[in-house]
Amino acid sequence: MAEVVLENVTKVFPGNVVAVKNVSLRIHDAEFIVLVGPSGCGKSTTLRMVAGLEEITEGLIRIGDRVVNDVPPKDRDIAMVFQNYALYPHMTVYKNMAFALKLRHFPKAEIDKRVREAARVLGIEELLDRKPKALSGGQRQRVAVGRAIVRQPKAFLFDEPLSNLDAKLRVEMRAELKRLHRQLNTTTIYVTHDQEEAMTLGDRIVVMRDGVIHQCGDPLNVYNRPVNRFVAGFVGTPPMNFLNGRLVGQDGSVFFDEGAARLRLCPQHAAKLGAWVGREVVLGVRPEGISTRCEGRFAGQDNSLPIQIVVVEPLGEKMDLYTSTPKHPHIVARVDAQQDLQAGQQIPLYLDVSKVHVFQPADAGENLSLSPAPSGN
Repeated sequence: MAEVVLENVTKVFPGNVVAVKNVSLRIHDAEFIVLVGPSGCGKSTTLRMVAGLEEITEGLIRIGDRVVNDVPPKDRDIAMVFQNYALYPHMTVYKNMAFALKLRHFPKAEIDKRVREAARVLGIEELLDRKPKALSGGQRQRVAVGRAIVRQPKAFLFDEPLSNLDAKLRVEMRAELKRLHRQLNTTTIYVTHDQEEAMTLGDRIVVMRDGVIHQCGDPLNVYNRPVNRFVAGFVGTPPMNFLNGRLVGQDGSVFFDEGAARLRLCPQHAAKLGAWVGREVVLGVRPEGISTRCEGRFAGQDNSLPIQIVVVEPLGEKMDLYTSTPKHPHIVARVDAQQDLQAGQQIPLYLDVSKVHVFQPADAGENLSLSPAPSGN
């Protein structure tokens, strides 16, 4: 096991294409950290630089107490699991898992011990004599993980390992990977574009865009305290709703004027937003921060929007309402399903104003509701 540190790491591809820009990150010993972001954000390139599969342009990478910038991949003492599993089709499961140890001239008894122990941990003991073509997707994934486990590396690197699995199996494998991490206690760097996967797996998540880290922190902190509009919109399913409007001061209170309605902001938010009164802002509210009932945390004056229901999506105990106002044609509310609501109805939606966020209008505008905004890097 080892700490992995990136210091001011930059990767520039030919044509002056900057894939990763000045990334600094400290991954603690035995931590499970997830790099997440949209396609092309630089997360896989960052992982490949840690693995040694991509040369860095600037900066340094340290694994344990050793700088590995010029160390070949085979000598970095890491194990990587790829999206396509990369199993040898002509070898049995046993031989696939044993291959890297044979290359390192481990004694046969030690190889057999490690392979069988990894197979036991992964529940694939009965598959050791099969070849990859006789395995399901989930079984192949377990073999790929097993091949990494037997090496007992300082760190595991996962590059979107679950993206080829169906939805049900992805959920099962997420739980399996988390269980394995608790059991093996090995530093793990995991790359995914699926923010739900990131939220459920990571001790911390690193949200990237355009080669830059926008926020790093524990999943709930990133979810509840996004530092900017990009993070707020990327993390969460369904994503956060954004409403354009203006802040208005009246009788000592601060209101968000949406155009069709005014929402009174709670005092702790209003105190931070005085300088923005009279200016254009973007209000963000998550679907679960909206209700069709004026009760509990949704009760109060000046916290409702008149909307029309466009689509109703039942989800069991909850349902998603896709709604619109004249100014905002796409507002999603996740509400109690035990209600008789139909497309075309016009009803008020009530907001939990203590949970809204106010952002600068830019695409990645700063969250003005935070004071100060945590960086977490």
